Amino acid sequence: MHTIKEIIHGKSKYCQTGLCSVCSASDFVIEAALLRAKETGTVALIEATANQVNQFGGYTGMRASDFAGKVHGIADAVGISREQVVLGGDHLGPFPWRNESEGSAMKKSADLIAEFVQAGFTKIHIDTSMRLGSDDSGHKLSDETIAARALALAGTALKSKQRGREYAFVLGSEVPVPGGTAEEEDVSVTSAKAFREVHDCFSDMFLRNGMDEIWQDVVAFVVQPGVEFSDMHVTHYDRRKARDLCLALADYPGICFEGHSTDYQTAGKLKEMVEDGIKILKVGPALTFYQREALFALEMIEKELLDGCAESLSGFSLALEDAMLGEPGNWENYYFGSEEQKKLLRRFSLSDRCRYYFSKAEVAGAASRLLGNLSKVQIPYSVLSQYMPVQASLVHAGKIRNDAKSFVLSRISNCIDDYLAAVLAVQPH
Repeated sequence: MHTIKEIIHGKSKYCQTGLCSVCSASDFVIEAALLRAKETGTVALIEATANQVNQFGGYTGMRASDFAGKVHGIADAVGISREQVVLGGDHLGPFPWRNESEGSAMKKSADLIAEFVQAGFTKIHIDTSMRLGSDDSGHKLSDETIAARALALAGTALKSKQRGREYAFVLGSEVPVPGGTAEEEDVSVTSAKAFREVHDCFSDMFLRNGMDEIWQDVVAFVVQPGVEFSDMHVTHYDRRKARDLCLALADYPGICFEGHSTDYQTAGKLKEMVEDGIKILKVGPALTFYQREALFALEMIEKELLDGCAESLSGFSLALEDAMLGEPGNWENYYFGSEEQKKLLRRFSLSDRCRYYFSKAEVAGAASRLLGNLSKVQIPYSVLSQYMPVQASLVHAGKIRNDAKSFVLSRISNCIDDYLAAVLAVQPH
């Protein structure tokens, strides 16, 4: 039985009732997640999206095997057992090629699925919920169309499965847009009726077409439980609005919900979601948001301690801004308003389009210079407290080391700990 299925069924040796799904290609984020999993004895579910990683390199320049190698390399360096690490593929389907015709987009999607499965990813989210270039733009896709396309990709996954490996599949038709919405909007909770219709449509489609082997490994459906975030706004979970939807799970034993866009929810809200059956909580932009926040804070400390010294300052924030202006494709269709407003969003939007630029050579180089510069000085507690008060308290208590990289990992871990508090039967230490 797959690790995720064991956790959902309450049969896992790990003391957790749900999973935090870390959906990020950032080295800092992956290391922080693996460290916390090691320290708390939990499963680290690390996922890559079809936008980040695909057969054409995605925005990270990595294919599935590259991403798997990166995660395993960090895991080995951290010293966590690979048994505790699950690799997942998120939004695997035609989303990156949604403007192309069905034939072209689905062919690329099949190649994508095959690469992920062959690279050792065992948690597979098949997402065919979006309209394609050849679809009627005036009509919502039918559940039958979405399920039929998912069935085709499931067939590819079945052919690519590696002998001896267990798999966990996630399906659904009401899938929130990856990375949050572009603007504030009312969020409608998936109705219990809609979930039942989607589940039964997929079930009928898969079982009628001999896809029993995949269907028995379906662990979750993606629904909209009423959580979302935009540039400056978070829609928090309201369990009263999601009550009927969550009660419908009782009719489908062995299935849970996967919640997307759970970024920036409070620890209490995340706990309620897990209690209500939304047992897989995906988070991505929030983690790199806090990574960026930590690096900006460290740059302020760098200026306080080294400005006017022989050391050349890192210029991290300027390098990030220059990279975003030089290649605006990953943010210009998401950030609107005056030039001043767009500049503010490039730096501080909750949707964190910054994350598309962290792997750029000039940005990564500036971050490396920043950490290198600060490694040459002792950061006074008083200065650290001004810009990173939570980390200063942890240094004061002897819980983290006084060094710049530890501060970045710690700030990311502040977010991860909210998820651990939600999924663990015992609170994380």
